[in-house]
Amino acid sequence: MRNTPLGWAAVGGHEEVVEVLLSRDDIDPDKPDENGQTPLLQAARNGHAGVVKLLLSRDDVDPNEPDEDDLTPLSLAAENGHEAVVKILLGRDDVDPNKQDVLGTTLLLIVTWSGCEGILKLLLERDDVDPNMPGVDGQTPLSYAAGRGHEAVVKILLGRDDVDPNTSDEDGRTPLWRAAYRGHEGMVKLLLGREGINPGKPDIYGRSPLWAATKNGYSRIIALLQPLTSTTHSTA
Repeated sequence: MRNTPLGWAAVGGHEEVVEVLLSRDDIDPDKPDENGQTPLLQAARNGHAGVVKLLLSRDDVDPNEPDEDDLTPLSLAAENGHEAVVKILLGRDDVDPNKQDVLGTTLLLIVTWSGCEGILKLLLERDDVDPNMPGVDGQTPLSYAAGRGHEAVVKILLGRDDVDPNTSDEDGRTPLWRAAYRGHEGMVKLLLGREGINPGKPDIYGRSPLWAATKNGYSRIIALLQPLTSTTHSTA
């Protein structure tokens, strides 16, 4: 893979080499490799916080420059669970935590999908991050986490008064529906313990969370849901 000397140093986290190269007038600190990844993006992706700080000390380094897949330093750092790098980037006023990629996925959705609790907490501390902002398919961060079985993430989200546990995606499926369908018993218990949860809310095909659990034979989840709702059958 073709890369610049600065890019290779950033990939490897070699702070002293990066510092020497940045002292030269003939070095472009924002020059990307063949995949459109700048040295900053490469350092962020690999979790090299020291290199990230060095690069961001330059006025000619764009902290939001994406690669050819429209992934930014912030989104790649978050996707790979590099909390220290995310904290550095979020400390800048010119970094947008709500930027969507080409698929309409926000940073918060990436974090809840991957289950990074520390980064989730960093994002939720900000007033400009909407904890209910859905992706293009209508799934909210809570729905993503519930479907993936990330109980710690769901606990954090359910602890907020501004998170709606009944929000449906484009198929009408709630976080409870997705948890039941995937067989995440602990998740179902968590969601049912939230005040205001609707245990029988069906999807657009008339299929309830109980139907979802029954279809896949999750007897323990069926036992949790059956006293609270009745099976809704699809007319399809």
